[in-house]
Amino acid sequence: MSKIIVYGIDLSPPVRAVLLTLKALELPYEYKEVDLASGGHKRPEFLQKNPQGTVPTIDDNGSIIWDSHAICSYLVDKYGKTDALYPKDLLKRAGVNQRMYFDASSIYMALWNCSRPFWVEGCTVVSKEKTGNILEALRLTDVFLGENLYITGDTLTIADFCCAATVSSLPAVLDIDPVKYSKVTAWLERLSKLPYYAEANAVGATKYIQYMRSQWTNVEL
Repeated sequence: MSKIIVYGIDLSPPVRAVLLTLKALELPYEYKEVDLASGGHKRPEFLQKNPQGTVPTIDDNGSIIWDSHAICSYLVDKYGKTDALYPKDLLKRAGVNQRMYFDASSIYMALWNCSRPFWVEGCTVVSKEKTGNILEALRLTDVFLGENLYITGDTLTIADFCCAATVSSLPAVLDIDPVKYSKVTAWLERLSKLPYYAEANAVGATKYIQYMRSQWTNVEL
């Protein structure tokens, strides 16, 4: 099996979702860090691979794929010994897809709307409207979890990897109230016991949280 090349940066939640999937599948990979601060994602050689200039991007023996959700589903479909992480049953798969779309459109977008102005314009203030979007994303995540062990039910899937990589990064803006969002905190604690979770996600999430928290001058609640 050719080694998959992953282009990314540990601070990125979507990159960490892909790393979690690779670790869960026990797939060998080569990690190439893309220095976003110096514009590594805008260099011609990278844009030739991914015109969108985003991470994560993978090169699987010449096949180039980007967007974490697309990558995670591809990896399980191609390399999974079972379909447990991304079920082939259409109803179960629809549930996993819905949670991944929720991550992309709600959880990650709420975080991105806070962090993008900093990375692009140097803005160090987070408005109440933006923190409100994060709180709403947390509320819905808590609702979706309900009494389930995982984000789509009682089985671990790639939707957990995608959502957890983002949710675990939200303390970069504000703390997750363990009482108000008890199901979210219990779920993250459950995932933290996976043998590969710390290396693939927790280390990068901690770096991201510490860096962003050092930059904010005002977070409105």
